[in-house]
Amino acid sequence: MLGVRCLLRSVRFCSFAPFPKHKPSAKLSVRDALGAQNASGERIKIQGWIRSVRSQKEVLFLHVNDGSSLESLQVVADSGLDSRELTFGSSVEVQGQLIKSPSKRQNVELKAEKIKVIGNCDAKDFPIKYKERHPLEYLRQHPHFRCRTNVLSSILRIRSEATAAIHSFFKDSGFVHIHTPIITSNDSEGAGELFQLEPSGKLKVPEENFFNVPAFLTVSGQLHLEVMSGAFTQVFTFGPTFRAENSQSRRHLAEFYMIEAEISFVDSLQDLMQVIEELFKATTMMVLSKCPEDVELCHKFIAPGQKDRLEHMLKNNFLIISYTEAVEILKQASQNFTFTPETGSLCVAEAGVQWCKHGSLQIPPPRLSSFLPTQSPNCLGLQWGADLRTEHEKYLVKHCGNIPVFVINYPLTLKPFYMRDNEDGPQHTVAAVDLLVPGVGELFGGGLREERYHFLEERLARSGLTEVYQWYLDLRRFGSVPHGGFGMGFERYLQCVLGVDNIKDVIPFPRFPHSCLL
Repeated sequence: MLGVRCLLRSVRFCSFAPFPKHKPSAKLSVRDALGAQNASGERIKIQGWIRSVRSQKEVLFLHVNDGSSLESLQVVADSGLDSRELTFGSSVEVQGQLIKSPSKRQNVELKAEKIKVIGNCDAKDFPIKYKERHPLEYLRQHPHFRCRTNVLSSILRIRSEATAAIHSFFKDSGFVHIHTPIITSNDSEGAGELFQLEPSGKLKVPEENFFNVPAFLTVSGQLHLEVMSGAFTQVFTFGPTFRAENSQSRRHLAEFYMIEAEISFVDSLQDLMQVIEELFKATTMMVLSKCPEDVELCHKFIAPGQKDRLEHMLKNNFLIISYTEAVEILKQASQNFTFTPETGSLCVAEAGVQWCKHGSLQIPPPRLSSFLPTQSPNCLGLQWGADLRTEHEKYLVKHCGNIPVFVINYPLTLKPFYMRDNEDGPQHTVAAVDLLVPGVGELFGGGLREERYHFLEERLARSGLTEVYQWYLDLRRFGSVPHGGFGMGFERYLQCVLGVDNIKDVIPFPRFPHSCLL
């Protein structure tokens, strides 16, 4: 009897004893696998896309990338493996042992035990070709595939890190993040370049507004931030904005992202400029530290020399000049401008476009162009009060030693109604500021807001906007404080840092006139 009890007790013990199991493969990103410190045969699993295939007599080499890093992970497999489906662009799941690589080109490699093809890719029909460095213009024609190239994946990783760095800067500086609306009934720029919203299909009723008032896609979150600055001393927003500007230039998009901030209890442009400079430098330093390989790729293949230019910007204090000083610099410039900072008139007498028109003055058309000089003078001269074009902005930066330069105190007539009056006649200016940077021109725009009720009331009355912006006036009646703010175009920032010439190449899905692919 005792023997039976012992037997039952042992059976019970064995029934609860765990059976030995093989340790499951740990799923790693390519980035984590490449950064593994102890590659001593740990079983791992990676998933990604094949970037290259190379078959030798006894060994098959694959390079697999999952978008987590610029560098791909080398996979080594037995040459007897059926490799017909292992083509450039196909998606795979690989399990095996992570080991130290005998090659000097990489620290580790994955010794494959199992390779599973998830999605086939016919390399012959695939628009992105192996080992071919496609021009950015070509890649724009394939927006659904261009993210699979090294250059665009690098730009998008940089974009992601820059986004995180900007949020980190504002959070560390005590700003409150505000989600401003995309649908709005106001135009903070006053430019009238708006996309108007209307319901489609059965909801569309003639002569009736869905919101009871005309509604548009936002061009700026500034006015909504000003509302919030009556309750929070520092606020910011980061989101999409829209401009119905019929421009095909390299620096304009119909949809782009803006970083905007408003700060209460400031009465000096110097306070705003300090935050702007700190934001630019802190964000850029963070990007350089987080993704150096991606930045290096852009600087090497897209913009040689940009690394030195960027370091020059970061190590120097930004300069400050007034609008009046800027006009004087441009007056003395030896360079011939396409647009004169006088009336915005076009003056071109160069190969391919030989005509010049200023009001009633018109030089003969192309058939008489042989009589024109190869370069025209600065046309009718420069005049205080004219708007500055991109070519003028770039010249000013170059004149200042390719150091970012703040231009302050613009003519009142050039800026929106909410800019603070400097009361400095006879040349009437407002407390506005633009930051000009090399290669781009204007990157930041901002200024002090008019917090004085009667000044703002007069400006709105002259523009016939009192009724529309009565709510904005009310902000000045109840607990108004001196305040100011700024906005930065995110895509232009990326152009500045990376040296990318066309703004369409730093956003995942560019929207511009006559193009809305996908």
